[in-house]
Amino acid sequence: MDQRTVKRAVIASAMGNATEWYDYGVFTSGAIATTIGTVFFPGDHNAVLKSLALVAIGFVVRPFGGAFFGPLGDKIGRQRVLAITILLMSGCTFLVGCLPTYAGGYAIGVAAPVLVLLLRLVQGFSTGGEYGGAATFIAEYAPTRRRGFFGSFLEIGTLIGYVLGNTVVLLVTLSFTAQQVESWAWRIPFFVALPLGLVGLYLRSKLEDTPEFRRLEKAGEKAEKAPLKETLVRNWRMILNLVGIVLLLNVADYMLLTTMPTYFTDTLHINDNTATMIVIGVEVVQLALIAPLGALSDRIGRKPLLITAAVGYIVLSYPCIKLMQSGNIALLVVGFGVVALLLVLMLAVIGSTFPAMFPTRVRYGSFAIGYNVSTSLFGGTCGVIVTALIHATGNGDWPAFYLMLAAGIALVPILRIPETARVPMARIEVQGVPEAARAEAR
Repeated sequence: MDQRTVKRAVIASAMGNATEWYDYGVFTSGAIATTIGTVFFPGDHNAVLKSLALVAIGFVVRPFGGAFFGPLGDKIGRQRVLAITILLMSGCTFLVGCLPTYAGGYAIGVAAPVLVLLLRLVQGFSTGGEYGGAATFIAEYAPTRRRGFFGSFLEIGTLIGYVLGNTVVLLVTLSFTAQQVESWAWRIPFFVALPLGLVGLYLRSKLEDTPEFRRLEKAGEKAEKAPLKETLVRNWRMILNLVGIVLLLNVADYMLLTTMPTYFTDTLHINDNTATMIVIGVEVVQLALIAPLGALSDRIGRKPLLITAAVGYIVLSYPCIKLMQSGNIALLVVGFGVVALLLVLMLAVIGSTFPAMFPTRVRYGSFAIGYNVSTSLFGGTCGVIVTALIHATGNGDWPAFYLMLAAGIALVPILRIPETARVPMARIEVQGVPEAARAEAR
């Protein structure tokens, strides 16, 4: 496969992740989170918690989206399914910006929260088929010995999308008064999602399906009659390992990217714009580190980076949260930065690790199901649970406790999975990588 085609496949895949996380960046930024909770839901209760719950509700249907789109991608191809998911994701985010509100001008009362809830459910369903397919697409296009490097760009898409969402929100809050933001300017960030999705759709429509899928299709070996059944029956052990690792990934990811911005403003009482700029600054550093770490994993393997991240969270989460609570902005940045650095160790290798846990025939479905079950249970609920625990107990250390627990659980499957660096994707078998394939790869 020529390098130009590989690069196009990587960019097209990363665009979907950028679109997904742009949505999260907008929904969870302090000013917009407060406004969404206010304009769509009546009452005087915590507006930020309402907005985080709205984000979390989309995760309820993600496993169903994964179970639908994943096996479908194994049956009809990755490219076709990914074209559908990116259009649905960007369209739903755009339509949120078009909705009338609960009260005020052009209000529709109780229909407003119902409609925004329905859009979040459709968004979650489509997102359930996006990440597993995008990671599979990159992994099956990338050269074996550079799979870590190219796979890392999937998470570069994540951070670019989230930074872009935060940046657009920051520009809106700096350009308009608080009254204008609550009245109408809050819609602007949501409108930006549509052109993002259309660019991604265009890029994906110009690519053939992956070489691995075309190889199976030509040989008549692709999943045909009941791909979901085949996925679950033959791969359930590795799917459970994936669930355990993704537990830590998502708790750390959503903790840093969706929970900490509101933690800074609500619990630590930092100005909205200051909190947003801290998050953006740390994420820019993450962006600079992901690709070099992905390339490093091609040389030393994926597992050393995953093990370091898990052990680091067990040991360092509590000291880091104490630094954030010190009242000193510099120490807060240090504490937040250390936790973010541990996350980068995972982000750099998951795009190459997770697809290589499953054989080509059921790769998309197995990945999508395991990833989204874990994300639904532990990722999307992270912000709501941690915020609710802080409010209920008055203890601001819950982010650290939650991270430590997740890391302790994830360390077990991380140690159990096979090392797949330098192993060709076509050699991945149902229960792991055979020794013969490892020897040949070496």
